Amino acid sequence: IGLPVAKIAARVMAGESLASFKLKNKKLNHVAVKEAVFPFNRFPGVDVLLGPEMRSTGEVMGLDATFDMAYAKAQLGAGMRIPRTGTIFVSVKDQDKPKILAPIRNLVSLGFKIVATGGTQRYFVEKNVPSTKINKVREGRPNVVDALKDGEIQPVLNTTETTTSQSDSKPIRQTALLQKVPYYTTLAGILAVAKAIVAQREGKLDVRALQDYF
Repeated sequence: IGLPVAKIAARVMAGESLASFKLKNKKLNHVAVKEAVFPFNRFPGVDVLLGPEMRSTGEVMGLDATFDMAYAKAQLGAGMRIPRTGTIFVSVKDQDKPKILAPIRNLVSLGFKIVATGGTQRYFVEKNVPSTKINKVREGRPNVVDALKDGEIQPVLNTTETTTSQSDSKPIRQTALLQKVPYYTTLAGILAVAKAIVAQREGKLDVRALQDYF
């Protein structure tokens, strides 16, 4: 926002009044997205699902005129390379299926292929979304982990509901991490990355100095 927030906070803690800084709301022409960076790759076998006890080792920021491109920049800064083409793996819990339908349709219209586990793929068939069924790990081979290892899947979009589904999808998340495949395990993350993919396809990712935004 163009203000030294930490400096102001320190001075307020030292006794100065907040009113003395004469702060006013500004109309900003940009969006900033912060992304936490977790050291999952340093701990073999760890699950990438976030829990309340986890701590990030750092954070990055993406700045742009729109949220969609700012999110794409934040992902890039965190080491997640959002694909422009390829195959998307989708496996989401029932309550999330209607909410991802429109974004998935949009990605299909851009040329992306969709592979999905049984329940999700059946839902896509009902809604006339082109997709191919892929096996879960426990359903035999070839399965989604094999496809990840072979470089056949670019992003992983996976939300879980029960302890069993979390356990079933753990190998998928671990393999995605090892193969450096972007993965998203929340509905909010899936919706955001779908917008970021479209933004990358439609516009150029520009680089500007921080000072240029003010």
